[in-house]
Amino acid sequence: MTMERKLTTGLASVLAGIVLAGCGGDEQAVDGEPDDALVRGASRVINVEITSVGKRDFVRRIRLTGTVWAKQDVTISAEEFGVIREIFVDKGSRVSVGQSLFKIDDRVLTSQVAEATAQATLARETWERRKRLFEDDQVGSELAYLEAKYGADEAVARLATLEERLARTVVRAPIAGVLDDRMVEVGTMVNTGTPVARIVSLDLIKVVAGVPERYAPDIRTGANATVHFEVLDDDEFEGDITFVGATVNPRNRTFLIELEMPNPGGVIKPEMVANIELVRGRMDDVVVIPQEALVRVEDGFVVFVVGKEGGLDVAEVRAVSLGPSQGNEVVVEGGLEPGDRLIIVGQHQVADGDHLNVVASW
Repeated sequence: MTMERKLTTGLASVLAGIVLAGCGGDEQAVDGEPDDALVRGASRVINVEITSVGKRDFVRRIRLTGTVWAKQDVTISAEEFGVIREIFVDKGSRVSVGQSLFKIDDRVLTSQVAEATAQATLARETWERRKRLFEDDQVGSELAYLEAKYGADEAVARLATLEERLARTVVRAPIAGVLDDRMVEVGTMVNTGTPVARIVSLDLIKVVAGVPERYAPDIRTGANATVHFEVLDDDEFEGDITFVGATVNPRNRTFLIELEMPNPGGVIKPEMVANIELVRGRMDDVVVIPQEALVRVEDGFVVFVVGKEGGLDVAEVRAVSLGPSQGNEVVVEGGLEPGDRLIIVGQHQVADGDHLNVVASW
């Protein structure tokens, strides 16, 4: 048994030596020069999409929401008292300036005008006779002469007043437009000042909107604006700013503006909601890029462009200084030049010096 135990121990030692010798050979291979396949696998190739940097004009716009008002919206009131006897125009009809709308009972005033006409005629004849007697024949007193003169003037003035009141028994349109509402019917009793109708002129309309106070330096009267109405399939209209408010509303920190614009066919209705675009400023011949091309870093923003290294496309990082932005675009004031190939897809996956595979160019 002792001999068998010795032979077993020796055989185990030999086998252990063989195993250790094999492991030592593998360790030497790892500590030596790396394999070429490992070198090739250490360099990343990133798929990217790019666009060519160029210069163009850049327009800064303000987008607002406004409400349509009629250019002229007039409520007509009766200027005499009486009963409405006739209605000449139906609601919804177009009317012209001075067109007759309603007739107020004028029988009493007609009689008063006739009476005043007779009195004025008598007073005029009395004055003319006394004038001839006093000036030509020196007959009569100066007092009687003056009484006749001023009596004639008074009668003429009273007649003119009654004639004007009689004319006002016909209610007429002060503006051209559409008779949008009628508040009376035949037989309605009205007093002076009673509202009887509303006329709206829609040939020109106003769009009123509130502008945030931070844009106050950019808004001027006469500036052009573009207006869209969703209910009109986003048809585009243009108008000019005719009014800029002088004060800011303390509740919402906005000031009012008004745009005036034509309304062909009357398709734009008061109280419609309008989407307004105002030109805030313009920059000519500047570098403009998509904002998604920017990568935020600790001290600002950078972009990645495609460069060349050994004939291959590689990523180059560029720090950029930015100007104004609008929508999804931003002006680059420094760091890019026209002709640079800017990475716009894949820029968040690349690092400076990475190899690139340009899959699309816009």
